[in-house]
Amino acid sequence: MGNKIFAIYDDEERLIRAVKKIRKGGIAIHEVYTPFPVHGLREALGLPRTRMAIVSFLCSSTGVFLALWGIWYMMIYDWPMNIGGKPSFSFLENLPSFVPPLFEAMVFSAAHGMVLIFLLRSWILPGVTPKNPDPRTTADKFLVEIIEDGEGTREGIISALRETGAEEVRF
Repeated sequence: MGNKIFAIYDDEERLIRAVKKIRKGGIAIHEVYTPFPVHGLREALGLPRTRMAIVSFLCSSTGVFLALWGIWYMMIYDWPMNIGGKPSFSFLENLPSFVPPLFEAMVFSAAHGMVLIFLLRSWILPGVTPKNPDPRTTADKFLVEIIEDGEGTREGIISALRETGAEEVRF
C-alpha cells in the first residue's frame, strides 16, 4: 500500500467539484471524510447505490415473522384466553387485533437491524480505534484521502489537489 495524501476542503460544494475534477484526472480517491452527509457526493465518487433498503426489508420481515410466531404461540397455542369475547381457537379471526404489535415489531426490528448492520459495515464498534485521519472532519472540514500507488507522481497529485481549491494538502 502506498503513501496517503490528504486534502482538506472547507466547503461541500468545493468538495464536490474537486472530487469530480480529481476523478476526471485519473486519480483514484480512497476515502472522503465529511462532518455530515453531502448530497451528490456518492454520485461524484462513482459509488453504487446503498443496500440499506434491502437490509431494512429483511430486518422488518424477520421482526414480523417472529412476532407472528410469538403471538400465535402465546395467544392461540400455549395459553388461549377469551379477551373481549374473541375466539381463541383461530389465528385468522384474531388477526386484526394483532396488527398493532406486528407493526411495532416490524419498526423495532428494522430500526435496530439497520443500526447494527451500519455499525458493523462501517466498523464503528466499541474498542476499535477510529480511522479518521483528522478530527476536524467531525466539525466543519472535508477531507479527501488518496493513496499514492505509483501511477501519478506525488508532486502531480499534490498540484492537482491544490488546483481544486484544497485548503491544506499533507501526507
